[in-house]
Amino acid sequence: EPSAKCEVCEGPEELPVPLEHGLAWLQAYFSEPAVTESLPLPPFHHPLLLQDSFTRQVLWTLLRDVKLGEAVSYKQLAHLAGNSRAARAVGGAMRSNPIPIIIPCHRVICSSGRSGNYGGGNLMKEWLLSHEKLQKEKLAY
Repeated sequence: EPSAKCEVCEGPEELPVPLEHGLAWLQAYFSEPAVTESLPLPPFHHPLLLQDSFTRQVLWTLLRDVKLGEAVSYKQLAHLAGNSRAARAVGGAMRSNPIPIIIPCHRVICSSGRSGNYGGGNLMKEWLLSHEKLQKEKLAY
């Protein structure tokens, strides 16, 4: 619902600054997604994002190169990440994404234009794509 407002219950103590940043980012994403592009990313320190691996390369490439309202195929993302023959490995990277809204794996779709799988369920992926007003038919291959 566009008029829905995101609220957080106030507790007796304040949220740590990293959680405040994460909360602000998520509130912006769900109320007005375009605003997130001007916000700093919430801090995250997941080991998967720190180790040198193709998965890390794919996730950082997705975060950096596929903007709000865009979509990319698994094959295209493999190419962007440096191995155009690794589309299946991109699927594995999407499955292991530790922060799927912030690192937008819902923006990765099949070359055919189908949405493909999503850890939160296909209805959630379709909702996120719709929320960002993506036109999957415009996927440039």
